[in-house]
Amino acid sequence: MASGVSRAPAPGPGETSTVTTAVPARLDRLPWSKWHWMIVIGLGTVWILDGLEVTIVGNVAGRIAEDGSGLDITAAQITGVAAALYVAGACSGALFFGWLTDRYGRRRLFMVTLVVYLAATAMTALSFESWWFFLFRFLTGFGIGGEYAAINSAIDELIPSHYRGRVDLIINGSYWLGAIGGSLLSIVMLDTDIFPKDLGWRLSFALGVVLGLVILLVRRHVPESPRWQFIHGYGDEAEELVDSVEKEIEAEKGVRLPPPDREITIHQRKSIGFGLIAKTVFHSYPRRAVLGLSLFIGQAFLYNAITFGFGTILITFFDVPTGSTGYYFAVIAAGNFMGPLLLGKLFDTVGRRVMISSTYLLSGILLFGTAWLFDRGSLSATTMTACWCVVLFFASAGASSAYLTVSEIFPMETRAMAIAFFYALGTAAGGISGPLLFADLTASGVVGDTVLAFQIGAGLMCAAGLVAAFLAVNAERRSLEDIAEPLSSVRSAGDTPAGT
Repeated sequence: MASGVSRAPAPGPGETSTVTTAVPARLDRLPWSKWHWMIVIGLGTVWILDGLEVTIVGNVAGRIAEDGSGLDITAAQITGVAAALYVAGACSGALFFGWLTDRYGRRRLFMVTLVVYLAATAMTALSFESWWFFLFRFLTGFGIGGEYAAINSAIDELIPSHYRGRVDLIINGSYWLGAIGGSLLSIVMLDTDIFPKDLGWRLSFALGVVLGLVILLVRRHVPESPRWQFIHGYGDEAEELVDSVEKEIEAEKGVRLPPPDREITIHQRKSIGFGLIAKTVFHSYPRRAVLGLSLFIGQAFLYNAITFGFGTILITFFDVPTGSTGYYFAVIAAGNFMGPLLLGKLFDTVGRRVMISSTYLLSGILLFGTAWLFDRGSLSATTMTACWCVVLFFASAGASSAYLTVSEIFPMETRAMAIAFFYALGTAAGGISGPLLFADLTASGVVGDTVLAFQIGAGLMCAAGLVAAFLAVNAERRSLEDIAEPLSSVRSAGDTPAGT
C-alpha cells in the first residue's frame, strides 16, 4: 500500500536533499471518500461566503445610504469607492497571500486568510463612519483574494486526478449559492417591519461571520498538501499523512488499494524565488500564460456586461420595482450554479479543450443573440432573465474552468502565485475596467448602449473561446506532475521546460 521515501545521502553545505516518493500517484489513485468530502466542505464553501458578501453589499447599499441607518454614507460611495476598495483588496490579497502560500504552505495560509475575512467582516458590521466602512471593505477583499490562491492550490493537490475537474468547477460555481442566499437574505434583513434601519444591514454582515466560523471549525481538520510537504523538506510528514488517509479509505471501502504505478524524484527546497516563478510562468510556458489571461479577461467582461448593470436594465427598460430586482438576481444566480453542477463531469470525460472552448463560445454567441433580441424589443423582464440564465449556464462553467486551468497547468512550486496573478488580473479587469466601461452604457437608458455592452462582453468571451480551442491543455485525468513537471524534479533540474 505505502511507498516510503527513498533518500539520497545527506546533502553537504549549500546542497539540497534528493527524495524519491510515490505520494502524487498514491493521492491520484484514491477512490472518492468521506475524507474528500471533508476537504470540499472545509475549503470549497468559502466561495459561498464570497457570493454572499458581494451580493449583500450590492443589495443593502440603498438602505445604508438612508437617514437613520447609523452610517453617514451615500449609495454611490458604497457601489463606487467601497466596491473599488474591495476589488483592490482582493487583488492585493491574492498576490500577497499567494506568494506566502507557495512559501509557507497551503494549510497555514487558508487558515490565516479566513481569519482575516472573518475579522474584517465583523468590523464592517460595526461601522460608525464611512472611513471605517471603506477600510474594512478593503480588508475583507484582502482576505477573500488570499482565499482564492490558498484554496484552489490546496484543492487541486488533494483531489484525485479523475475528479479534479468537476470538483474544482462545482466549488468555484458555489459562489452563486452565496449570491442566491445574499439576494434572499437582503430582502428579509431590509424589511423595516422586522428589523430597524440601523440593524438589518449590520445583521446581514454578521450572518456571514457566523457562516465563516462554522467553516473555520471544519477547516481545522483539513491537512497540509502532501505535494507541498515533500518538495519543501517534509517528506516524512507527507508519507505519514498519505498512509493514514489510505488506511481510513480502505476501512471505509472494505477493499485494499492497488499499489501506486509511479514515483517521482525531486530536490527538496525550502522556498522558490519570485523571479523564478515569473520566469517559469511567462518564459517557460508562454502559451499557457496567454491562455490563462484570455480566459480570465473574457469571463470578467462578459459577467460585467450582464451582472454589473442587471438591476439598472430591469428598472430602466422593463419598469421592474427596485425592491423586486433581488428575486430576478436569485434566478440568474441559480442558472449560474447549475452550469458547473451539470457540466462539470464533462470536463473530466469529454476533456478540457472541448469543454472550455465550447462553453466560452456558446455563452458568447448566446449573448450576441440576447443583444439582438433586446435591440428588437422582443424581450420582457421575464424573458430577458431567462436569456441571461441560459447564457450564464454555460458562462459559469467556462469561468470556473478558468480557475481550474491556471491552477493545474503550471509547476507545483508556482501554483498559488500563478492562481493569484491571473485572479488578480481578471478581478481588476472585471471590477475596475468593466464597471468603468459598462456603467454609463447600461445606465444611459439608450437601448443601443446596452446592446453595445452585451456585444463587447460577448466578443471577448468568443475570442477567449477561440484561444482555448488552440491552446487549452488536455489535463483531464492526468496527474498534476504530468501536466507540468515540478521545478524541483531531478529530471528537469537545471533544464528549462518546453514552452507550451
